[in-house]
Amino acid sequence: MRKINGVISGMLLVACLTASAQEAQFLSNNHALYRIDQNNQNKNYLLLPVQENAEMSNVKVIADNAQLKTFNVRLASNHIDYYVPLDLGEFKNQKGLMLDIHVNGNYRNDGGISTFGCWKNMQFSDSYDLKNREQYRPTYHHTPAYGWMNDPNGMFYKDGVWNLYFQHNPYGSQWENMTWGHSTSTDLLHWKYEGDAILPDVIGTIFSGSAVVDKNNTAGFGEGAVVALYTSAGENQTQSMAYSTDAGKTFTKYAGNPIITSNVPDFRDPHMFWNEDIKKWNMILAAGQQMNIYTSDNLKDWKYESSFGTGYGNHDGVWECPDLMKLKVRGTDKEKWMLICNINPGGPFGGSATQYFVGDFDGHKFTCDSKPEVTKWMDYGKDHYATVTFDNAPEGRHVALAWMSNWQYAAQVPTMQYRSGNSIPRDLGLFEHKGETYCSVVPSQEVTSARSKKATKTLSEACELVVNLKGDATITLSNAKNEKVVMSYDAKNETFSMDRTQSGKIDFSDDFAVKTTAPTYGKLKQLRIFIDKSSIEAIDAEGKMAMTNLVFPTKPYNKVTVKGKGKYVVYNLK
Repeated sequence: MRKINGVISGMLLVACLTASAQEAQFLSNNHALYRIDQNNQNKNYLLLPVQENAEMSNVKVIADNAQLKTFNVRLASNHIDYYVPLDLGEFKNQKGLMLDIHVNGNYRNDGGISTFGCWKNMQFSDSYDLKNREQYRPTYHHTPAYGWMNDPNGMFYKDGVWNLYFQHNPYGSQWENMTWGHSTSTDLLHWKYEGDAILPDVIGTIFSGSAVVDKNNTAGFGEGAVVALYTSAGENQTQSMAYSTDAGKTFTKYAGNPIITSNVPDFRDPHMFWNEDIKKWNMILAAGQQMNIYTSDNLKDWKYESSFGTGYGNHDGVWECPDLMKLKVRGTDKEKWMLICNINPGGPFGGSATQYFVGDFDGHKFTCDSKPEVTKWMDYGKDHYATVTFDNAPEGRHVALAWMSNWQYAAQVPTMQYRSGNSIPRDLGLFEHKGETYCSVVPSQEVTSARSKKATKTLSEACELVVNLKGDATITLSNAKNEKVVMSYDAKNETFSMDRTQSGKIDFSDDFAVKTTAPTYGKLKQLRIFIDKSSIEAIDAEGKMAMTNLVFPTKPYNKVTVKGKGKYVVYNLK
């Protein structure tokens, strides 16, 4: 996909656009052909008008009597919420290019789809404007340039560049057409959209997975090649491979796909890593209500070794998006393994969340240290899910990103040009408390490096609020509209809470207005609270507690009040 450089928002049109309502031919009340003549085919994009509450349209791109592409989009019927681009560069030099469009729903009695407004408002253009028009788009968190986003995928570090792939819908801001979008960064805070890297094919749409830097050319694609495994979501879920020899910019799909199959309904999200202990590749893969573990010498041929999960932790939802890593235990000479298991629903406050297990792993079998009934949560907010780590991170770090939303309301939050963002990057570790080993979550050093040089007392839309604590404290963020978020630390009971029931816009979902509470596993000395327009992440400076919640104030919070035994300073983040 070419770099998109140029969102036409609402009904806004510019001079470089050309319309072609006459190109639509109606075959029935639900079925149309939209022909693209050669002059318009030479444009870079066909801008498709989208209405989010419209019926879904199933679109087949046809040329030379062959189907080249298929996708789903909510074509506008009576008003336009935004436009999305169909990249015509994919179909250069094709003859007889047209869209075969079937609209779901019943239109027998209202004139059919010929009355839709989309036909006269389809536009051909050489650009697609990515200027941010969203009040709530964050400053220092990754978001998709446009369209829907959920799970982070295939993350790796190579040659000074952090590569983030993500579940992306290029044709709307709701879940559909799963594709691997791609963004890059040199500092984990400022991201460049690189287009869509792995597209749906005849095997299925592209669900979650992972990517590794194959330093020793074990797969035979070249030294340092990037090898990705992902779930092909067709009639069944299978695992497929793609590889890149240009540092992840473009991928070639492996001719032998799919490489792993099963009859398990929820069989997805392969996460692989090189295990130096056994000199082999390991992979952990969600399979229903358990995690399957595999080994491989070449990333192509995988041997099933064992499964983990039966009777352990929370099973109130689907197990998915796993990760497995060896970590040092703070203050000891011990190393333990942590298995990440994201679950939806079943989170501590409803919907999706990240649970984990700590134990031992010999390359073949994972053994949990805790009793089966013990459930450990990585983050006690509502909006922290699909947590996975970067492969090949420098200095042996385990840097994690999460999807900052919740399946209960992800498609209803009050944004439209895009939906969803990622958490700040967090370095993972382990610590001990009262006989149990827990995951520590510390803001990555790149976040600290982005602080303003001088501290202030003035709250901004994009900042870090640092609160030093000596006991109970209540921290309130508020604005002139009397919208507020109240955070409370109870030193005696060792709990921290965040109340967003009066935070601003809350009526888009019955599941949004909530107070979340977390154990602190000891006393808190310093809280680092990251505010970025529509999100608040409260993290203990020592990493013993994390809480991530979305907020949608109608005006930015511009006042902070600390009552009790706490003092604060503010650092701007850009």
